[in-house]
Amino acid sequence: MIEMQGISRIYTREDGTPVPALRDVSFSIGRGEFVTVRGASGSGKSSLLNIIGCLDTPTAGIYRLDGEDVSGYDDEQRSTIRCRKIGFVFQSFNLLPRTTAVENVEIPALYVGGRVDRDRALDILGRVGLAERAGHFVSELSGGEQQRVAIARALMNDAPLLLADEPTGNLDSAAGESIMRLLADLHREGRTIVLVTHDDSVAAWAQRELLIRDGVIASDRQLPPLHGRAASVAAGA
Repeated sequence: MIEMQGISRIYTREDGTPVPALRDVSFSIGRGEFVTVRGASGSGKSSLLNIIGCLDTPTAGIYRLDGEDVSGYDDEQRSTIRCRKIGFVFQSFNLLPRTTAVENVEIPALYVGGRVDRDRALDILGRVGLAERAGHFVSELSGGEQQRVAIARALMNDAPLLLADEPTGNLDSAAGESIMRLLADLHREGRTIVLVTHDDSVAAWAQRELLIRDGVIASDRQLPPLHGRAASVAAGA
């Protein structure tokens, strides 16, 4: 699903000084994997996630998404890829405040130029447990409910890849666990999930961990079998 070969990302300060965020990063993530990306602030996690999500392009190296070399794509081409293949879940939810839950879920369909399917949006809200909240405005929803709307929005175009950036960071422990159970369910259905987190209990739901330090992959390890998948069963997911 994801293949990175020799990826580097260098930013330039106003005075012309180069700032390397990623350096010669290489790894692959297979279809259907659940991978957590971890590292200290400034380690390169956000830069890596932005490239995986086609929000940014590498300075050097090759990035193939689902077999397609997207390394040199322009903004329009990357936008098309995002609409077709990637769903995003952010810490801050990024919902439109003056619209209802179902209207927020419908937004990705607008970007692909297709007909907005209200029935599909309602079905997805039901899938995340919010069927009865479809007509409520974002301001009327709890933090956990808002994140569920964000996940439903990420599913609207049936994206095979979900990218989650600190998805439980603004939630209490109970709401956070509920969101992780939902992501685990989506993974069991076959979706590929890449999740950035500082939280050990959140990372425990993944199958594999990539640790980034100073812009390089410091370690790439499989998590113990009971570390995530069995934990979700024990928790009643």
